[in-house]
Amino acid sequence: MDVVEFSPTFEQFAYTFGGAAPVLRVEPGTALRLWSEDAFCGALRSIADLSSEKVDLRYINPQTGPFYVVGAEPGDTLALHFVSVEPARDFGASATIPFFGGLTSTDRTATLQPALPDLTWIYDVDSARRTVAFAARHSEHVIELPLEPMLGTVGVAPAGNEVRSALVPERFGGNMDSPQMRAGSTCYLGVNVEGALFSIGDGHYRQGEGEACGTAVEGAMNTTLIVELIKGGAPLWPRLEDDEHWMAVGSSRPLEDAWRIGQVELVRWFEQLYGLHTMDAYQLLSQITKAPIANVVDANYSVVVKAPKSLLPPAEAFDGLHRDLRARAASLH
Repeated sequence: MDVVEFSPTFEQFAYTFGGAAPVLRVEPGTALRLWSEDAFCGALRSIADLSSEKVDLRYINPQTGPFYVVGAEPGDTLALHFVSVEPARDFGASATIPFFGGLTSTDRTATLQPALPDLTWIYDVDSARRTVAFAARHSEHVIELPLEPMLGTVGVAPAGNEVRSALVPERFGGNMDSPQMRAGSTCYLGVNVEGALFSIGDGHYRQGEGEACGTAVEGAMNTTLIVELIKGGAPLWPRLEDDEHWMAVGSSRPLEDAWRIGQVELVRWFEQLYGLHTMDAYQLLSQITKAPIANVVDANYSVVVKAPKSLLPPAEAFDGLHRDLRARAASLH
Protein backbone atom coordinates (compact mmCIF):
# COMPACT_ATOMS: atom_id res chain seq x y z
CA MET A 1 0.00 0.00 0.00
CA ASP A 2 1.33 3.44 -0.94
CA VAL A 3 1.62 5.78 2.07
CA VAL A 4 1.67 9.54 1.43
CA GLU A 5 2.41 12.12 4.12
CA PHE A 6 1.08 15.66 3.87
CA SER A 7 1.24 18.60 6.28
CA PRO A 8 -0.23 21.79 4.84
CA THR A 9 1.31 25.21 5.15
CA PHE A 10 -0.95 28.05 6.28
CA GLU A 11 -1.37 29.11 2.66
CA GLN A 12 -2.56 25.62 1.69
CA PHE A 13 -5.48 25.45 4.11
CA ALA A 14 -9.00 25.42 2.65
CA TYR A 15 -11.86 27.05 4.54
CA THR A 16 -14.64 25.76 2.33
CA PHE A 17 -15.93 22.56 0.77
CA GLY A 18 -15.87 23.22 -2.95
CA GLY A 19 -14.12 26.13 -4.59
CA ALA A 20 -10.57 25.15 -3.61
CA ALA A 21 -7.94 23.65 -5.89
CA PRO A 22 -6.70 20.18 -4.90
CA VAL A 23 -3.44 19.98 -2.97
CA LEU A 24 -2.68 16.41 -4.09
CA ARG A 25 -3.91 13.70 -6.45
CA VAL A 26 -4.26 10.30 -4.79
CA GLU A 27 -5.01 6.86 -6.19
CA PRO A 28 -7.69 4.70 -4.58
CA GLY A 29 -6.06 2.35 -2.08
CA THR A 30 -3.61 5.00 -0.89
CA ALA A 31 -2.98 5.59 2.81
CA LEU A 32 -2.59 9.24 3.82
CA ARG A 33 -0.83 10.48 6.95
CA LEU A 34 -2.17 13.98 7.48
CA TRP A 35 -1.68 16.85 9.90
CA SER A 36 -4.57 19.24 10.52
CA GLU A 37 -4.79 22.48 12.50
CA ASP A 38 -7.43 23.14 15.15
CA ALA A 39 -10.65 25.06 14.50
CA PHE A 40 -9.17 28.27 15.93
CA CYS A 41 -6.21 28.04 13.50
CA GLY A 42 -3.92 27.70 16.53
CA ALA A 43 -4.89 31.11 17.94
CA LEU A 44 -5.92 30.03 21.47
CA ARG A 45 -2.95 28.72 23.48
CA SER A 46 -3.57 30.09 26.99
CA ILE A 47 -6.55 31.19 29.07
CA ALA A 48 -5.45 34.78 28.42
CA ASP A 49 -6.17 34.34 24.71
CA LEU A 50 -9.75 35.42 23.95
CA SER A 51 -11.58 34.51 20.78
CA SER A 52 -12.73 38.11 20.23
CA GLU A 53 -9.11 39.26 20.19
CA LYS A 54 -7.20 36.32 18.72
CA VAL A 55 -9.50 34.41 16.36
CA ASP A 56 -9.72 35.76 12.80
CA LEU A 57 -13.14 34.77 11.44
CA ARG A 58 -11.64 34.48 7.95
CA TYR A 59 -9.47 31.61 9.16
CA ILE A 60 -11.60 29.24 11.22
CA ASN A 61 -12.07 25.51 10.67
CA PRO A 62 -9.04 25.21 8.36
CA GLN A 63 -9.23 22.07 6.25
CA THR A 64 -6.41 19.80 5.18
CA GLY A 65 -7.15 19.18 1.51
CA PRO A 66 -8.90 18.97 -0.79
CA PHE A 67 -7.54 15.74 -2.25
CA TYR A 68 -8.35 14.71 -5.81
CA VAL A 69 -9.16 10.99 -5.96
CA VAL A 70 -8.18 9.59 -9.35
CA GLY A 71 -11.14 7.98 -11.11
CA ALA A 72 -13.84 9.47 -8.85
CA GLU A 73 -16.91 10.63 -10.76
CA PRO A 74 -20.32 11.97 -9.72
CA GLY A 75 -22.48 9.12 -8.47
CA ASP A 76 -19.55 7.12 -7.10
CA THR A 77 -18.97 6.39 -3.42
CA LEU A 78 -15.87 7.62 -1.61
CA ALA A 79 -14.83 5.47 1.36
CA LEU A 80 -12.49 6.94 3.99
CA HIS A 81 -11.30 4.53 6.66
CA PHE A 82 -9.74 6.17 9.72
CA VAL A 83 -6.80 4.10 10.87
CA SER A 84 -5.65 6.45 13.63
CA VAL A 85 -6.67 9.88 14.89
CA GLU A 86 -4.18 11.17 17.47
CA PRO A 87 -3.40 14.53 19.15
CA ALA A 88 -0.58 16.52 17.57
CA ARG A 89 -0.19 18.77 20.64
CA ASP A 90 -0.05 18.36 24.41
CA PHE A 91 -2.93 20.77 24.96
CA GLY A 92 -6.36 21.50 23.55
CA ALA A 93 -8.47 24.64 23.73
CA SER A 94 -12.15 25.30 24.23
CA ALA A 95 -14.09 28.53 24.61
CA THR A 96 -17.37 30.25 25.13
CA ILE A 97 -17.86 32.78 22.36
CA PRO A 98 -20.34 35.67 22.64
CA PHE A 99 -23.60 34.91 20.81
CA PHE A 100 -22.45 31.45 19.75
CA GLY A 101 -23.39 28.03 21.12
CA GLY A 102 -26.44 26.06 22.12
CA LEU A 103 -27.39 27.94 25.30
CA THR A 104 -27.17 31.59 24.26
CA SER A 105 -28.90 34.11 22.04
CA THR A 106 -27.91 33.93 18.39
CA ASP A 107 -28.81 35.87 15.26
CA ARG A 108 -31.57 33.29 14.61
CA THR A 109 -32.67 32.79 18.22
CA ALA A 110 -32.78 36.44 19.11
CA THR A 111 -33.43 37.54 22.71
CA LEU A 112 -32.56 40.55 24.85
CA GLN A 113 -30.16 38.55 27.01
CA PRO A 114 -26.57 39.80 27.20
CA ALA A 115 -23.88 37.77 25.51
CA LEU A 116 -22.14 34.97 27.35
CA PRO A 117 -18.66 35.91 28.58
CA ASP A 118 -15.70 35.46 26.24
CA LEU A 119 -13.68 32.78 28.04
CA THR A 120 -11.01 30.22 27.13
CA TRP A 121 -10.20 26.91 28.79
CA ILE A 122 -6.96 25.00 28.15
CA TYR A 123 -6.96 21.22 28.59
CA ASP A 124 -3.65 19.47 29.25
CA VAL A 125 -3.29 16.32 27.16
CA ASP A 126 -1.47 13.24 28.44
CA SER A 127 -1.24 10.93 25.44
CA ALA A 128 0.53 8.21 27.43
CA ARG A 129 -2.26 8.09 30.04
CA ARG A 130 -4.93 8.84 27.39
CA THR A 131 -6.43 11.75 29.34
CA VAL A 132 -7.39 15.39 28.89
CA ALA A 133 -7.58 17.51 32.04
CA PHE A 134 -10.39 20.01 32.58
CA ALA A 135 -9.33 22.91 34.85
CA ALA A 136 -12.21 25.08 36.09
CA ARG A 137 -11.89 28.84 35.59
CA HIS A 138 -13.91 29.82 38.67
CA SER A 139 -12.77 27.26 41.23
CA GLU A 140 -9.90 24.86 41.93
CA HIS A 141 -11.55 21.83 40.30
CA VAL A 142 -9.38 19.73 37.99
CA ILE A 143 -11.04 16.69 36.43
CA GLU A 144 -9.27 14.18 34.20
CA LEU A 145 -11.35 12.90 31.30
CA PRO A 146 -10.66 10.11 28.83
CA LEU A 147 -8.98 11.13 25.58
CA GLU A 148 -11.42 10.38 22.73
CA PRO A 149 -9.99 11.89 19.52
CA MET A 150 -12.31 12.52 16.57
CA LEU A 151 -12.61 14.66 13.46
CA GLY A 152 -15.27 17.36 13.39
CA THR A 153 -15.09 17.85 9.62
CA VAL A 154 -14.95 15.22 6.88
CA GLY A 155 -16.46 16.01 3.50
CA VAL A 156 -16.34 16.25 -0.27
CA ALA A 157 -17.06 19.12 -2.64
CA PRO A 158 -20.80 19.78 -3.00
CA ALA A 159 -22.70 19.39 -6.26
CA GLY A 160 -23.62 22.19 -8.64
CA ASN A 161 -20.41 24.19 -8.24
CA GLU A 162 -21.48 25.18 -4.73
CA VAL A 163 -18.91 26.52 -2.29
CA ARG A 164 -19.90 25.95 1.34
CA SER A 165 -18.25 27.19 4.51
CA ALA A 166 -16.26 24.64 6.50
CA LEU A 167 -18.62 25.49 9.39
CA VAL A 168 -21.56 23.86 7.57
CA PRO A 169 -22.66 20.20 7.65
CA GLU A 170 -24.82 19.01 4.75
CA ARG A 171 -25.21 16.15 2.24
CA PHE A 172 -21.53 16.47 1.32
CA GLY A 173 -20.53 15.84 4.95
CA GLY A 174 -18.63 18.84 6.28
CA ASN A 175 -18.80 20.04 9.87
CA MET A 176 -20.86 17.15 11.28
CA ASP A 177 -19.04 17.12 14.65
CA SER A 178 -19.85 13.47 15.30
CA PRO A 179 -17.78 11.62 17.92
CA GLN A 180 -18.34 8.55 15.70
CA MET A 181 -15.82 9.98 13.19
CA ARG A 182 -12.90 8.29 14.92
CA ALA A 183 -10.28 5.60 14.46
CA GLY A 184 -11.86 2.33 13.32
CA SER A 185 -14.73 3.98 11.44
CA THR A 186 -15.33 3.98 7.71
CA CYS A 187 -17.16 6.98 6.24
CA TYR A 188 -19.05 6.63 2.95
CA LEU A 189 -19.71 9.84 1.01
CA GLY A 190 -21.43 10.36 -2.32
CA VAL A 191 -19.13 11.89 -4.94
CA ASN A 192 -20.53 15.08 -6.49
CA VAL A 193 -17.68 16.32 -8.68
CA GLU A 194 -14.81 14.80 -10.63
CA GLY A 195 -12.07 13.76 -8.19
CA ALA A 196 -14.41 13.97 -5.15
CA LEU A 197 -12.19 16.71 -3.61
CA PHE A 198 -12.35 15.59 0.01
CA SER A 199 -10.94 17.39 3.03
CA ILE A 200 -10.64 16.74 6.76
CA GLY A 201 -10.03 18.90 9.83
CA ASP A 202 -11.50 20.34 13.04
CA GLY A 203 -9.84 17.80 15.34
CA HIS A 204 -11.44 17.29 18.75
CA TYR A 205 -9.58 15.60 21.61
CA ARG A 206 -12.97 14.86 23.09
CA GLN A 207 -16.50 16.22 22.72
CA GLY A 208 -19.84 15.66 24.38
CA GLU A 209 -22.78 14.83 22.13
CA GLY A 210 -24.29 18.10 20.94
CA GLU A 211 -21.12 20.19 21.39
CA ALA A 212 -23.32 22.39 23.59
CA CYS A 213 -21.09 25.45 24.05
CA GLY A 214 -20.11 25.43 20.38
CA THR A 215 -16.53 24.25 20.85
CA ALA A 216 -15.07 20.87 21.79
CA VAL A 217 -11.57 20.31 23.16
CA GLU A 218 -10.14 21.63 19.91
CA GLY A 219 -6.70 20.48 18.84
CA ALA A 220 -4.31 19.84 15.99
CA MET A 221 -4.45 16.23 14.83
CA ASN A 222 -2.36 13.54 13.19
CA THR A 223 -4.66 11.36 11.13
CA THR A 224 -3.92 8.23 9.13
CA LEU A 225 -6.65 7.18 6.71
CA ILE A 226 -7.09 4.87 3.74
CA VAL A 227 -8.87 6.16 0.63
CA GLU A 228 -11.04 3.83 -1.43
CA LEU A 229 -13.47 4.32 -4.29
CA ILE A 230 -16.59 2.36 -5.16
CA LYS A 231 -17.96 2.93 -8.64
CA GLY A 232 -21.60 3.95 -8.32
CA GLY A 233 -23.84 3.41 -5.29
CA ALA A 234 -23.52 6.95 -3.93
CA PRO A 235 -25.46 7.47 -0.69
CA LEU A 236 -27.59 10.59 -0.54
CA TRP A 237 -26.28 11.45 2.94
CA PRO A 238 -23.10 10.42 4.79
CA ARG A 239 -23.03 6.88 6.10
CA LEU A 240 -20.69 5.41 8.71
CA GLU A 241 -19.73 1.87 9.58
CA ASP A 242 -17.61 0.53 12.40
CA ASP A 243 -17.32 -2.94 13.91
CA GLU A 244 -20.38 -2.37 16.11
CA HIS A 245 -22.83 -0.17 14.17
CA TRP A 246 -24.45 0.85 10.92
CA MET A 247 -24.91 4.65 10.98
CA ALA A 248 -26.27 7.54 8.93
CA VAL A 249 -25.84 11.28 9.52
CA GLY A 250 -28.53 13.87 8.83
CA SER A 251 -27.84 17.61 8.97
CA SER A 252 -30.51 20.30 8.81
CA ARG A 253 -32.59 22.76 10.81
CA PRO A 254 -34.79 22.30 12.74
CA LEU A 255 -33.23 19.46 14.73
CA GLU A 256 -36.08 17.04 14.05
CA ASP A 257 -35.42 17.30 10.31
CA ALA A 258 -31.80 16.26 10.88
CA TRP A 259 -33.16 13.27 12.85
CA ARG A 260 -35.61 12.45 10.06
CA ILE A 261 -32.88 12.55 7.41
CA GLY A 262 -30.72 10.13 9.40
CA GLN A 263 -33.67 7.80 9.95
CA VAL A 264 -34.64 7.76 6.25
CA GLU A 265 -31.04 7.22 5.13
CA LEU A 266 -30.69 4.23 7.45
CA VAL A 267 -34.01 2.79 6.24
CA ARG A 268 -32.72 3.04 2.67
CA TRP A 269 -29.45 1.38 3.66
CA PHE A 270 -31.30 -1.49 5.38
CA GLU A 271 -33.32 -2.05 2.21
CA GLN A 272 -29.99 -2.64 0.46
CA LEU A 273 -28.19 -4.53 3.25
CA TYR A 274 -30.98 -6.95 4.13
CA GLY A 275 -33.38 -6.81 1.20
CA LEU A 276 -36.11 -5.50 3.49
CA HIS A 277 -39.30 -3.81 2.36
CA THR A 278 -39.33 -0.12 3.28
CA MET A 279 -42.02 -0.58 5.92
CA ASP A 280 -40.27 -3.59 7.47
CA ALA A 281 -36.99 -1.65 7.67
CA TYR A 282 -38.86 1.29 9.22
CA GLN A 283 -40.49 -0.97 11.81
CA LEU A 284 -37.27 -2.80 12.68
CA LEU A 285 -35.19 0.36 13.01
CA SER A 286 -37.87 1.96 15.17
CA GLN A 287 -37.09 -0.68 17.80
CA ILE A 288 -33.29 -0.81 17.72
CA THR A 289 -31.77 2.57 16.80
CA LYS A 290 -30.13 5.18 18.96
CA ALA A 291 -29.88 8.77 17.75
CA PRO A 292 -27.08 10.75 19.42
CA ILE A 293 -27.06 14.44 18.64
CA ALA A 294 -23.75 15.37 17.03
CA ASN A 295 -24.14 19.15 17.22
CA VAL A 296 -26.78 21.81 17.84
CA VAL A 297 -24.55 24.81 17.18
CA ASP A 298 -23.49 24.82 13.52
CA ALA A 299 -25.22 26.40 10.56
CA ASN A 300 -27.13 23.11 10.36
CA TYR A 301 -27.63 20.67 13.23
CA SER A 302 -26.44 17.05 12.89
CA VAL A 303 -27.88 13.80 14.23
CA VAL A 304 -26.38 10.31 13.93
CA VAL A 305 -28.83 7.42 13.70
CA LYS A 306 -27.15 4.12 14.56
CA ALA A 307 -28.20 0.46 14.60
CA PRO A 308 -26.18 -2.18 16.50
CA LYS A 309 -24.83 -5.00 14.37
CA SER A 310 -25.05 -7.37 17.36
CA LEU A 311 -28.85 -7.45 17.07
CA LEU A 312 -28.85 -8.19 13.35
CA PRO A 313 -27.97 -10.99 10.96
CA PRO A 314 -24.51 -10.69 9.37
CA ALA A 315 -24.45 -8.29 6.42
CA GLU A 316 -21.76 -6.56 4.39
CA ALA A 317 -21.82 -3.18 2.69
CA PHE A 318 -19.92 -2.73 -0.57
CA ASP A 319 -18.79 -6.39 -0.59
CA GLY A 320 -17.25 -6.19 2.88
CA LEU A 321 -15.13 -3.11 2.24
CA HIS A 322 -15.04 -2.05 5.91
CA ARG A 323 -13.74 -5.46 6.97
CA ASP A 324 -11.13 -5.35 4.22
CA LEU A 325 -10.02 -1.84 5.21
CA ARG A 326 -9.70 -2.89 8.85
CA ALA A 327 -7.36 -5.66 7.74
CA ARG A 328 -5.31 -3.27 5.61
CA ALA A 329 -5.17 -0.77 8.48
CA ALA A 330 -3.48 -3.36 10.71
CA SER A 331 -0.37 -3.17 8.54
CA LEU A 332 -0.05 0.59 9.19
CA HIS A 333 0.00 0.56 12.98
